[in-house]
Amino acid sequence: MNCACPAPILPNHSPVGTVIVIGGALKADSDAVWQRIVDEAGGAGAAIAVFPTAAYEPERVAAQIAAALERCGAHAEIIPVAPNLEEGDLRGALHDAALIARVAACRAVFFSGGAQELIVDTLQPGGEPTAMLVAIRQVFERGGVIAGTSAGAAVMSRMMFRDAMDNLAVLKGQWRPGLEYDCGLAFLGPDLLIDQHFLKRGRIGRMLPALQSLGCRLGLGVDENAAVVIKGGQLEVIGGSGAVLVDLGEATRDAALPAFNLQGVRLSYLDHGDCHDLASGETTPAPHKQREPRIDPGAPEFKPRLQSDRFFLDILGDGCILCALTQLLDGPEPEVGGLAYRARAHADDPAPDVGFEFRLRRAPGFVGWRSAVRGGGEDYTVLHARLDVIPVRVAKPLFTPLAAEGQPVVESALASRHGSKESGDGDGQR
Repeated sequence: MNCACPAPILPNHSPVGTVIVIGGALKADSDAVWQRIVDEAGGAGAAIAVFPTAAYEPERVAAQIAAALERCGAHAEIIPVAPNLEEGDLRGALHDAALIARVAACRAVFFSGGAQELIVDTLQPGGEPTAMLVAIRQVFERGGVIAGTSAGAAVMSRMMFRDAMDNLAVLKGQWRPGLEYDCGLAFLGPDLLIDQHFLKRGRIGRMLPALQSLGCRLGLGVDENAAVVIKGGQLEVIGGSGAVLVDLGEATRDAALPAFNLQGVRLSYLDHGDCHDLASGETTPAPHKQREPRIDPGAPEFKPRLQSDRFFLDILGDGCILCALTQLLDGPEPEVGGLAYRARAHADDPAPDVGFEFRLRRAPGFVGWRSAVRGGGEDYTVLHARLDVIPVRVAKPLFTPLAAEGQPVVESALASRHGSKESGDGDGQR
């Protein structure tokens, strides 16, 4: 990786603005998130620079973002700095003094989704900030807002995920500078790593080894249709979903084991309206949750609401880590387990029989809250679960069908495709 990562803009630099990270896939009724961006930027009439730099179709994406912001009262300025623009001079735009001045005069900057490597390669080639990035930093240092969705959220950290689409490959050690990870734009301190699409794409699998490798203590995994407002060392979750806080402050590893492992990771799930103080580590549940009884599985009067025990055979599946956390909070057992493994072998997998057991346990301070959601369902806040990740050997094939006596065994779909080059992973999005 040929870059000198930028120094983070730390909270003791005064004044310092607000970072808003959106997990991607905002739904059509997410005006509350767009309105919050506008409000933090100063309200009606606030000038917001829209950078579609990461987008595959920047013209269309920029127009959609601008319309959403203007619907909430902002004045959106589309900045034509994107490698995929059909027309335009990218190099000229990056050094256009008038365009740079327009950006510097804005109250906020918004980065679109797409591919985050396009953002850093364009604004910070080789680790060196362009004049355009300097102008963006000036907005932030004056107390402005830097917001981004999906890829636009990933670049907020000092270090970032670049193109690490395969969670299991990262768990198995595929972690290369300039490929799986890279320097971000450093609007946040060096001890916090951002990820997006977190629950939907099971990205706890890549967050854990990334934090360990990069020496970061905290990971913030924002789910789709959710956002986190970071201001003055305080986090606030907004939107229709939530975020996972991953804390390696007390985690240890066994160096004698030949594969990735961690013991004592702390996991918390924060939902809409929940706040967290990065300095103290204290979480304040949303006011509507505080009106409900606190769930404390360690209390003598605790009665599990979920009666069945569960084991998650695909802990990196869509939403599974949150289901496991709520099972741990509201279920009958003090431990919930799951497995991360590759059911269909990859030809380039150096360790096809290696998987990882995830053990979630109740630890001192493990509590939570539950509240009803309009239209059905429930929201949870879950604090201070303990997670251990243990490498295991997985049988190949994992299972074989039973057969009647004297009848041939019918090969299972997984067994018949064992060794196939098809991965079934990823969708081309970052």
